[in-house]
Amino acid sequence: MSIGFMESPAKRLTKLREEKGLSQRQLAKVVGIHQATYRLYEVGTEASYENLIKIAKFYNVTVGYLVGAEDY
Repeated sequence: MSIGFMESPAKRLTKLREEKGLSQRQLAKVVGIHQATYRLYEVGTEASYENLIKIAKFYNVTVGYLVGAEDY
């Protein structure tokens, strides 16, 4: 990743989900949030910290990674 370029949280969420081969519905069910809510996260709506923690735990990444503040 080049300096000055940060992948958006929405792109990171989509990429991680697709790498696991999951649909939005499947991912939402696994982490315990509503599918429509998760869909909004992938189009750029800011996620609640509580839901970011759930998603980060599922993917075994940090919340900082999900929001684009750090790399793996």
